[in-house]
Amino acid sequence: MPIRAVIFDMDGVLVDAREWHFIALNQALALFGYGIDHEDHESRFDGLPTKTKLEMLSNEGHLPCGLHRFINQMKQLYTAKLIDDRLTPNSAHVEALSRLRRDGLLLALASNSIRATIEHMMDLAQLKDYLSFCLSNQDVRNPKPSPQIYLKAMHQAGVHASECLILEDSPFGLKAAHDSGAHVLKIGNVNEVNYANIRRRIVEIEATACQ
Repeated sequence: MPIRAVIFDMDGVLVDAREWHFIALNQALALFGYGIDHEDHESRFDGLPTKTKLEMLSNEGHLPCGLHRFINQMKQLYTAKLIDDRLTPNSAHVEALSRLRRDGLLLALASNSIRATIEHMMDLAQLKDYLSFCLSNQDVRNPKPSPQIYLKAMHQAGVHASECLILEDSPFGLKAAHDSGAHVLKIGNVNEVNYANIRRRIVEIEATACQ
């Protein structure tokens, strides 16, 4: 079957924001004398929702559960400030999404971030108008690494998994993408997200399907 839809993760794919989430979470944790080192974040926490990260810290005895709500709120405020200070449009991304839309593909976003962060980032990145819809961790019961958000996105797009390409970068996101049954393009950094790379992967998928 031909590819009819492309679904993007956000952090580390459309926005180089993985470090921002680490910084913002540590700023919020530091208000109470807590913190996560960079290596630990990269190996265990990267790509998970803030709520899940805080639950993990509490389960390990490092953080009182009663602090979760306030720390989460402060983390979102610090994240918003970093977005305003650092996010600028990526011309390669704008070109890629524009050309993919002209090719007749449906484009969507499925992220473990909250809805407000997604809207903020996509507005500043100038990508919102190319996306038919965006799903956040607030739109599913089980966020990544569960495939639920990608299954919901494919249902909303009206496509079968065999007609969908997902762009992902983190281990948790890649697991969710593969478990959804869709085709996957693994992203090493945001500079790999360009029209040529995406089109090359689509051609490869469609050529294999015809064999």
